[in-house]
Amino acid sequence: MDTPLAWLEWRRWWRVLAALWLLQATNVRCTDRAGGSKQKPEITEPVPNVTVAVGRDATLKCFVKHLDDYKVAWVHIDRQMILTIGRHVITRIPRFAIQHDNHHTWTLHVKDVAPEDRGYYMCQVNTDPMISVTGHLDVVVPPNIVDEESSSSSVSVRENHNASLVCRSTGVPQPKIAWRREDGGQINQKKLKKAKKTDMAVYNGEVLDLFKVSRTQMGAYLCIASNKVPPSVSKRITLVVEFAPMIWIPNQLVGAPKFTQVSLECHTEASPKAITYWVYNDVMILKSTRHETREKNDGYKLHSELRIKNITMEDFGAYRCVSKNSLGETEGTIRLYEMDPQTTTGSYIAPTEVVIQTLDRENTIYDQPYPEDNYEEESSRNQRKDWRNKDDQFDGRRHRQEKERRRQQKPREDGWSWPKKNQGFKTSSSSYFVVGFLIYFFMVMFHQF
Repeated sequence: MDTPLAWLEWRRWWRVLAALWLLQATNVRCTDRAGGSKQKPEITEPVPNVTVAVGRDATLKCFVKHLDDYKVAWVHIDRQMILTIGRHVITRIPRFAIQHDNHHTWTLHVKDVAPEDRGYYMCQVNTDPMISVTGHLDVVVPPNIVDEESSSSSVSVRENHNASLVCRSTGVPQPKIAWRREDGGQINQKKLKKAKKTDMAVYNGEVLDLFKVSRTQMGAYLCIASNKVPPSVSKRITLVVEFAPMIWIPNQLVGAPKFTQVSLECHTEASPKAITYWVYNDVMILKSTRHETREKNDGYKLHSELRIKNITMEDFGAYRCVSKNSLGETEGTIRLYEMDPQTTTGSYIAPTEVVIQTLDRENTIYDQPYPEDNYEEESSRNQRKDWRNKDDQFDGRRHRQEKERRRQQKPREDGWSWPKKNQGFKTSSSSYFVVGFLIYFFMVMFHQF
């Protein structure tokens, strides 16, 4: 009985016996003690359809009146399997059980329901002809994301290239897939060049296609599978957009008096993360008592600040902010010049318009203005207007001072010197000789005519 053939033989005999049992009712004739005919069995209610989640318990009830010596049997039609006859369980699956309340109800119990238990169940009575009712057991399965058929937890793509995020799932009924950004941002959809951008908070579908991906689309995307059978499941997929470093210098010209402190700022964007450092006179600046570097990271953005304390004459010059990663490198220059401490207090920053230059590994230079979504807030634009007004005032004052200094120090090539305030022009001896010669020449010419 332990071999598969013995098991099949045993099962075949049970089916034969069950069939004989069902057929034996054709020769049975029910009479009462007085010799009259009794009422035949009657199934009073249909078997209700039941829906249950996988792993839960289910019950199917059959209501029969006037059963007398007849038998009630449960059959799984889809698997062609006799489950119970009377109070006996025929199948060898231990999850099935039968219960009778000694009245009219025959209850079939299915414990720890499995997906293969789904289908139609028949409650039948071995009368002639046989009477039966049918009910359906629906087994629903919560959603499950198939990692083998879905995108990995991290997907990398070069900027301005296309990317596809895939999320496959199983469950009964078939789950629906919804995509969301973890930060609550919009999902950008644009397939054609002339097509308008379509921003949406939720995208439905197993495959999320992203066209010409930009750095603003970088981040975590959530794939959520749901089919109204709790719990819903999700998978987190991080989209990494790779690009060479880019630099934005807010102020390329900074002035400060000696023996004061000044800060030089540099903003970079890069993915993968770049190495950013400062260079002065072709030497990398290291942390010291007079030099301090501070960095603030925000995703793929980096704000680097170089602080110089107790400025000396050797500190004035050009400083370079350098950023490098595996895709390329770039740099920006800030010039620090000396200011007259009598004309201003503290440091002076002359705002300038900056063009970003990115040098990739193929030695190609791309010139493009800084993205308008970076550091272009209304407050900064107003502040730049104020800086320009101060810059004009400062340059005008310096120009007048320089012009006055040159008038006082530099002689003119024709022999005339610039007159000082409230003074006339001064002449040299050679100037007198030239003037006298010209007067004599004109008098001789006039006398001849």
